[in-house]
Amino acid sequence: MFNKEKTPTQTERSSGSSATLISPGTLLQGDVSSDSDLRIDGTINGNVTSASKVIIGDTGVVEGNVSGLQADINGKVIGNISTKELLQLRGQCNVQGNISAGKLQVEPTAIFNGMCQMGSVGNIVQMSSNETQADSK
Repeated sequence: MFNKEKTPTQTERSSGSSATLISPGTLLQGDVSSDSDLRIDGTINGNVTSASKVIIGDTGVVEGNVSGLQADINGKVIGNISTKELLQLRGQCNVQGNISAGKLQVEPTAIFNGMCQMGSVGNIVQMSSNETQADSK
């Protein structure tokens, strides 16, 4: 009764709700990888990868590539961003690099310099071949 062991499902639920925070004034040199949400308010010189959501706050800076399930960018990214689902470019964010996302939301005050690819690769290839056929007629 009192010696009840935790099942793997209970352990996974408790660890899945946590988030990693890189606070302002923190400088990390190297790649960062996380299975949970990741919030960056400091500076990372390296690639950032998350199996969940990446949040870059107003004071956050990433000099490297960012990839995750979703991303919410408020700070600065010098590198490519790749998300499987929603990518949000908010406020005064500054992105210098290419982006690839399932869906993209850009606020009017955001700065983005690079190329953008949205949706699945199959749709893009199909659209390109249709444009080629239309141009040759």
